[in-house]
Amino acid sequence: MVVSVLEEMRIRSLGVIDDAVVELSPGFTAVTGETGAGKTMVVTSLGLLLGGRADPALVRIGAKSAVVEGRIAVGTDASAARRAEEAGAELDEGTLLISRTVSAEGRSRAHLGGRSVPVGLLAELADDLVAVHGQTDQQGLLRPARQRAALDRYAGTAVSGPLADYTTAYRRLRALTAELDELTTRARERAQEADLLRFGLNEIAGVEPRPGEDTELAAEAQRLGHAEALASAASAARAALAGDPEDPEGVDATTLVAGAGRALDTVRVHDPALAALADRMGEISILLSDVSGELAGYADRLEADPLRLAAVEERRAALTALTRKYGQDIAAVVDWAEQGAVRLTELDGDDDRIGGLTAERDALGAELAGFARRLTDARTEAAARFAAAVTEELASLAMPYARVSFAVGQQDDPYGVDIGGRTVAYGPYGVDEVELLLAPHPGAPPRPIAKGASGGELSRVMLAVEVVFAGTDPVPTYLFDEVDAGVGGKAAVEIGRRLAKLARSAQVVVVTHLPQVAAFADRQLLVEKTNDGSVTRSGVTVLEGEDRVRELSRMLAGQEDSSTARAHAEELLAAARSDR
Repeated sequence: MVVSVLEEMRIRSLGVIDDAVVELSPGFTAVTGETGAGKTMVVTSLGLLLGGRADPALVRIGAKSAVVEGRIAVGTDASAARRAEEAGAELDEGTLLISRTVSAEGRSRAHLGGRSVPVGLLAELADDLVAVHGQTDQQGLLRPARQRAALDRYAGTAVSGPLADYTTAYRRLRALTAELDELTTRARERAQEADLLRFGLNEIAGVEPRPGEDTELAAEAQRLGHAEALASAASAARAALAGDPEDPEGVDATTLVAGAGRALDTVRVHDPALAALADRMGEISILLSDVSGELAGYADRLEADPLRLAAVEERRAALTALTRKYGQDIAAVVDWAEQGAVRLTELDGDDDRIGGLTAERDALGAELAGFARRLTDARTEAAARFAAAVTEELASLAMPYARVSFAVGQQDDPYGVDIGGRTVAYGPYGVDEVELLLAPHPGAPPRPIAKGASGGELSRVMLAVEVVFAGTDPVPTYLFDEVDAGVGGKAAVEIGRRLAKLARSAQVVVVTHLPQVAAFADRQLLVEKTNDGSVTRSGVTVLEGEDRVRELSRMLAGQEDSSTARAHAEELLAAARSDR
């Protein structure tokens, strides 16, 4: 299996760096330089490659954009390689190319393996490729939530298994609790809603409307309201078609059409076209007779009926009262009644549902308590091992009497879950409050590292934690930004030695100002600022041989040409080589 290694970064127009190539080794690389030379830009550049926030203020003055390109060797079976290929990226002989561009206007673009990708994808890959530690990360270690996450990470499956069960039960319990709260706190509102539904359903049931009834009654009302005019018009039309019985001499349409048909029948044998017209005339005569008969029946049947008209209008008024309240027409009113009946059934069943949900909640609370106990037990066991391992590492970092421990406790909450007869607060990650404690010397009481550790001690605790992690949850590349802040003397030598140990199983990049740390590096890079009188820029140079001795001398005494400093630098390098 090929271990992922950050091989090279090219930085252009980022801060004080105009154009620089950072060549990294598989082992331990130290980045040094004067204060303000741009060492931190190396960390910033890697942060951009890993999906960090793009700040347009970082773009070099006068440039349109800053560009960071990186080349990472990854194994084909690595999760980062698989995720990149899923996104359409191509690996170049086991090498993954990443680039990030930040414009002076604030726009940001990311490319992975020759394919444009969302910046968020780079952040996803970061978890599998690089662990970045800077001064802000040290402050993050002070937060109990980060300490709990660190302990869980160390414990591995012993915690992740119970935590997964707990999380599932916790989410279900939260949903049940929210539903119960909604049912109980809105009981009055739901009772009012049920009363309104019952009133409406009773009102509709009293009328018993049928879909389409309003349309039918409207047509009947029109007919009854104009009965005399309709009957008169039907009688006049029939007289025009069939003649008036009281006027034998009158001329009607039926007689005229019949006469026309007889005229054509006498000569139809002489021309087929005229015969066809004669046939059509016969059809017209039959149609007129039918219409005349139906008009006679219509006129006979149609009578003005004031009582029926009054009943129709009364029914229409009842239906209109419903449509004003429950829908634009009777079909909508019937639909409202059907849905209202379903909703009323739900509301009437709330008491039963509250009882069922309460029983389910209590059962789930007991189940959640069981998962929480398993989680607490697993964390407590892992905390003892983790603390012992970190304590052992601190002994190698010039803190031989320091003792690290974890306080795993719970906070009382009357509305929480019952854990062994005690009601404690529960949250998304369990019921435990985890805090890392440090006793820096014998007789000192264990105190939270936020209160009991100096800057140098905190740096060494963080490094010890990472060294312990390297044996259980290795990350291919570690980047430390001034992890040695506040440290000097023998402690600095021990930090360099432990970083070199960490580099045996992973790639380690350290931005440092301490020669004792830099001396242990397999490769040393110098970030150096130059000024031609008008433009200030920084570059990155690989130091070897005499150049490395000069830089270590500068770091030791501020005098790279001092023979005493040079002798001390050479002694540091020799001692570091023998330790490695």
